[in-house]
Amino acid sequence: MVSQESKTSSHGSESGGLAPDDEARPRRQQKAQGASNQRKKARPLDQTMLRDLALSYAARFATTGAKLEGYLARKLRERGVAEDADGRTPELDVTGIVTRMIELGYVDDDAYARSRSRDLTARGFGARRVEQTLWAAGVAEDLRADHAPGEAESRRAAVLLAKKRRFGLFAQGGKADAGENAGGDSHARQKLREKQVAAMLRAGHLYDHVRFILDAAAIAEVEEWLAEAEAEESQGESGLWVNG
Repeated sequence: MVSQESKTSSHGSESGGLAPDDEARPRRQQKAQGASNQRKKARPLDQTMLRDLALSYAARFATTGAKLEGYLARKLRERGVAEDADGRTPELDVTGIVTRMIELGYVDDDAYARSRSRDLTARGFGARRVEQTLWAAGVAEDLRADHAPGEAESRRAAVLLAKKRRFGLFAQGGKADAGENAGGDSHARQKLREKQVAAMLRAGHLYDHVRFILDAAAIAEVEEWLAEAEAEESQGESGLWVNG
């Protein structure tokens, strides 16, 4: 026979008391509602507050003029503009703030493009991915061209990705066609190669580079291909130094 105490603990008090989960739910709802109200009560922006937001953003993130302008425009949409002492809504000078940040050196598109290009290639991404990333950040065409990876850097990045993903000759066991991993099935090998080609193309690499790496007969062949481009790059830099 079930005791009265057991009934109470299983179903709440006889007077219809809430179970623990039911008691916690209203508190969670109140907390969520309070957080929502706080977001709704964010103060409208004036010129000084907008400038402070720009300073804070530039201090926390490497950015470009276009990215900063987009961030400030979004904040204005979210929070609105504060009325002045006469009850009017002034037009805030977003462009002026961005221009001033560039003049002070807090925002530098050239430095951003150089840093992002190096970072992406060091992670194994190709020239097309670098171009797309810089374009999306609002970097001007001439700066994108200045910081596009050269031939040697592009080859290094492609080889790095192949090593990281164990593509082609860099597969476990060093099997060029991954035949053992695919059970010797030519169809399976072809499907595997297609997947590897697609992955490298998505990473922004040139098809000629992808094909060479995946079709190479020996790792030494890939190393020689890379060394050739690095030697040409070194000779070009030496020539520029002498001519300068």
